Amino acid sequence: MKIIKDSEFDAYWKDLAGRGDDGAGSAAVQHIIAAVRAEGDAAVRRFASQFDRSSPEKFEVPRSIAAAAWEKLKAGDGELAAALELAADHIRRFSLEQKKQFADFEYPMESGLITGQRVIPVEKAAIYVPAGRFPLISTVLMGVIPALSAGVGEVILASPPGDEGLPDPRILAAAHLAGAGRIFAIGGAQAVAALAIGTETIPRVDIIAGPGNKYVAAAKRLLFGEVGIDFVAGPTDVLIIAGSAPQADPTAQADLVSADMLAQAEHDPDARARVLVNSPELAGHITAALERRLRTLPTAAIARASLDAGGLIIIYDSKDEALRIANTIAPEHLELQVSDTENWIPLLRNYGSLFIGEKSAEVLGDYSAGINHTLPTSGSARFSGGLGVRHFLKTVTTLRCAEGEGWEAARHAAEIIARAEGLAGHAESAASRN
Repeated sequence: MKIIKDSEFDAYWKDLAGRGDDGAGSAAVQHIIAAVRAEGDAAVRRFASQFDRSSPEKFEVPRSIAAAAWEKLKAGDGELAAALELAADHIRRFSLEQKKQFADFEYPMESGLITGQRVIPVEKAAIYVPAGRFPLISTVLMGVIPALSAGVGEVILASPPGDEGLPDPRILAAAHLAGAGRIFAIGGAQAVAALAIGTETIPRVDIIAGPGNKYVAAAKRLLFGEVGIDFVAGPTDVLIIAGSAPQADPTAQADLVSADMLAQAEHDPDARARVLVNSPELAGHITAALERRLRTLPTAAIARASLDAGGLIIIYDSKDEALRIANTIAPEHLELQVSDTENWIPLLRNYGSLFIGEKSAEVLGDYSAGINHTLPTSGSARFSGGLGVRHFLKTVTTLRCAEGEGWEAARHAAEIIARAEGLAGHAESAASRN
């Protein structure tokens, strides 16, 4: 765990950015994509044998197996089933509220000139759910439910096969609960390639969403344009802004901060947990609290590796400097644990999701509050937001023209601009309507 002052941040961040990404895995992924394009199912099966825990005879999982997995989960772990039902309800309600923000309209620009917008869901979407160190049950809900809420015609779930040739049974159960139309036991870059290109038995989709390892991310990056994607995800991260009020107990706040840092760090050694604090004393309390919690945390080995590699405490002298640093980092998750949150919110611009106040633990966003946990990473929150209904919608425009002064003015202007650009055919197209 590194502790720096705010005056040291710029040099630290520049050095970090300068290391960049060496594109590890891109060449291997290009080979996988080329093979899937040429050989279809045979290539997917071969790479499954090489990279996955099994290579199933048939990739598609019957829906009856997912339904049985859900019934078995309800009978064997009713508490988890109830928690998933609550989360699904919250995600669905939030997604439907998001959908309301996208509407068709027509706007009469001038007489004879009516512009418009139509919002159209894509026809087929695939949600990729990794199943590496931890089976991401919640990611099923976070991907499938917004797609269905958007009105997507067919929502496909893809997740790597386990020893029995099927995805994790809890992932299957969640797929049934969420309402996935089809389920495929495929994983890794070969799954992304198959869904983007289409094979004998795996359908080509319009968009692929969901997290994955660096090979999945590389495949999405390389295939973007041939298929739509949500975004290219990197290692997960959190930034917590903590500043105790004079009357607050700094040890209590440090305990909350340490809990939230470890919740992020336990994902992966590449995960990044960072915190901005307003005093060296609070920084000391946080490091002590981290050590206490690590002694009993079952995932301590992963979390400690993450903190050792990139854990960071930044001591800030002023609110303005804290805001500048937070907006520069552009974290995936931003927690605001200060006494006057409402004065900070308008000045924070770059984050995937904002968690306001000490009770708003980031883990609630991960699972059950209703907002999405698939968020922009690696600073891409500077220009992108998290997964939602909008990723499965196309906003297209319309034009309806009739005789009128507005139409004639637009037609004439188009002719003039086209001639200025040297595009005679364009000019003649406009002129022919005179």
